[in-house]
Amino acid sequence: MRRALWLAVFMPVVAQAQLRSNPDLGMNEGRCRAGEVGPAFLVTAVGLKDRQGRMRLEVYPPDDDDFLEDDNVLLNESKTFRRAEVAVPSSGPVKMCIRIPGPGTYTLSLLHDRDSNRKFGLSVDGLGFPNNPKLRFSKPPASAARAVAGAGITPLTIRMNYRHGLLSFGPIGN
Repeated sequence: MRRALWLAVFMPVVAQAQLRSNPDLGMNEGRCRAGEVGPAFLVTAVGLKDRQGRMRLEVYPPDDDDFLEDDNVLLNESKTFRRAEVAVPSSGPVKMCIRIPGPGTYTLSLLHDRDSNRKFGLSVDGLGFPNNPKLRFSKPPASAARAVAGAGITPLTIRMNYRHGLLSFGPIGN
């Protein structure tokens, strides 16, 4: 009887403690500070289709099970997840800084959210990953999108990929 009472009282509290997915999860942890010294990645996006919308950079654990997993799932399991977003600048290089928990190996994804709806649209948006793996119509393996970070600022260049026609997904001009 005592256990049933405990469950009736505390289970709703525990259920409310679970994070729900939303586009702002991981932003406070991922946002670089002025004069950031790291550990962080400084990503330069190249090959953008145009200068509209927003860029969203996300950091995940380096394994296939967690790469591109739902943000709320990762955070509820106390796994690494970071997110940073910026408006695409009208000119100049597109650079983004994202803080990470410490030196080590991570997987990253970069979204060019051209319509600013905060989700990926295959026919509209662009995607990129470290090491610029050849993309098909499924996510690349985590091993192809890994990056190793040091204690300071680790620079990366990511080439964006967009849909071309019905069956092709790759960099502009290829």
